[in-house]
Amino acid sequence: MPSPSRRLQTKPVITCLKTFLISYSLIFWFTGVILLAVGVSGKVSLAYLSLASEEGTNAPYVLIGTGAIIVIFGLFGCFATCRGSPWMLKLYAMFLTLVFLAELVAGISGFIFRHEIKATLGRAYREAVKSYNTTDTRSTAVDTIQKTLHCCGVDNYTDWTDTPYFKENGFPTSCCKDIANCSAETLMFPDKAKAIVYNEGCFLKVTTAMEANLGIIAGISFGIAFFQIIGIFLACCLSRYITNNQYEMV
Repeated sequence: MPSPSRRLQTKPVITCLKTFLISYSLIFWFTGVILLAVGVSGKVSLAYLSLASEEGTNAPYVLIGTGAIIVIFGLFGCFATCRGSPWMLKLYAMFLTLVFLAELVAGISGFIFRHEIKATLGRAYREAVKSYNTTDTRSTAVDTIQKTLHCCGVDNYTDWTDTPYFKENGFPTSCCKDIANCSAETLMFPDKAKAIVYNEGCFLKVTTAMEANLGIIAGISFGIAFFQIIGIFLACCLSRYITNNQYEMV
């Protein structure tokens, strides 16, 4: 049993650790809220990745699920800190360790396989253009990309001339610079349509935009991953101090 004087000396240290860990948990909780928001908005706006499959991408659901789990464990971290329970703090540290390892693996994998991801996206985009019909998920993604990035086709606007859709309908209206100036008759002829549709292809613009965003996402991910180390250190230290000194939080 530690002496009363030792417990009095230890109390300020535990109080300090408690303050830091609660602050950390609140920040951790806030990152979960951000992931939830990004996931919800991504469910609506991540058209690029939906090209990879007919059903669309599961990335937004992953973000929503991850965000929800982080929100729950962020609150759990605050509760465990206030309660001063060693086993709860150890459980919180274990969860932070798992998050750290998962983010590290995801970041490294994304960097290593970035070229494969780019090649897969290129194949998926070409297939989406060839099978374009204005109604399915991939066709909607193609329209969204062409309107957003102001582009047409894969490498350039002439890619559309080899598609079944072009033979029947001409260029899709999402290629038009100004929809008001696009007539169905003009869109049937590449020479006439050249002046009213975007000439640049979308693949280069899509990959450039994705690489720029992936760089930002990777940087944030690694930053958050190493941020977990602080939480792990604080939780383990607080648990150890409470256990060794048999300190009870009031």
